[in-house]
Amino acid sequence: MKDSVIILSGGMDSVTMLHEYADDIALAISFDYGSNHNAREIPLAQLHCQTLHIPHITIPLSFMPQYFRSSLLQGAEAIPEGHYNADNMQSTVVPFRNGIMLAIACGIAESHNLQRVMIANHGGDHTIYPDCRPQFIEAMNQAMTTGTDTQVELWAPYTHISKADIARHGKALGIDYAQTWSCYKGGAHHCGQCATCLERREALREAGIADTTIYEN
Repeated sequence: MKDSVIILSGGMDSVTMLHEYADDIALAISFDYGSNHNAREIPLAQLHCQTLHIPHITIPLSFMPQYFRSSLLQGAEAIPEGHYNADNMQSTVVPFRNGIMLAIACGIAESHNLQRVMIANHGGDHTIYPDCRPQFIEAMNQAMTTGTDTQVELWAPYTHISKADIARHGKALGIDYAQTWSCYKGGAHHCGQCATCLERREALREAGIADTTIYEN
């Protein structure tokens, strides 16, 4: 039964979840919050939804670049290069981004009589991003179920697995990861040097997937 809404960025993780749980998903939502890479991600989110015949909408959050501070909202030159660590990647945090998106998705789910909201946070996100951690997921699930008459639930099945594990799921599903976007710089091609590009490369390699992504470096 299709009873779920998914937050779909167009990146590896949410696209994998879209394919893995397609039979459960009634609606996919992308958010255009003014990040450097939204314009690269969202068309790929639309592509996968078309392939799976899942309705897709894009909701603009145009206020975020005006009021929020993050290197994701400041242009490609603001994005640090190198692997994920607290000092290097702290600037890429968009404060409470997932909380805002989940609140909107929860309202849409209740409005459409859908029971769950899905999000594809994973174990590698926990150190840097507070709104990807298990404690946040648990608290947000409680807020959603308490704050809706229909007790909409938050479901995050990738919370305790790695990006390489997610890639293994995608390999089994036959997903073409060239049709996903990771790079925070949002250029014509993946930069190959920012943390998300490096994480992407490592996850695909660990999963034994040939990486056909075009990298600038």
